[in-house]
Amino acid sequence: MAKIEGTYKLDLSENFDEFMKALGVGMVMRKMANSATPVVTVSKEEETYTIKQATTFKTTEIKFKLGEEFEETTADGRVVKSTITLDGSKLLHKQVGDASKKEKDSTMDREFTDTHMNMLCKVDDITCKRNYKRQD
Repeated sequence: MAKIEGTYKLDLSENFDEFMKALGVGMVMRKMANSATPVVTVSKEEETYTIKQATTFKTTEIKFKLGEEFEETTADGRVVKSTITLDGSKLLHKQVGDASKKEKDSTMDREFTDTHMNMLCKVDDITCKRNYKRQD
């Protein structure tokens, strides 16, 4: 099984703008996000994982235990209920939006290989692929 912990830099992005648009992200935020090349660091201390995403515009960080729901503030400011589970070398991330605000649910599945973290994001019938190259 591939090592999950490490540092990864974005090197491929497909359909990200459509994914963000489907989530209701505004045009200015989408333009900034599309021009960014995030560096993602995944670490684990005891039973707690941390995923930190850094760009020149913004740095976000989530801390979680596998299978336990937690509140997450997304990069675009939405507050969602998230649960992340582990399936082999995949972290499966489900975000549940606030239905009273007509926010949508989404998934972000991260598959780890020896050289990459390949992320598949879904909302409604929109799929986005973001591949990150291992830096360490």
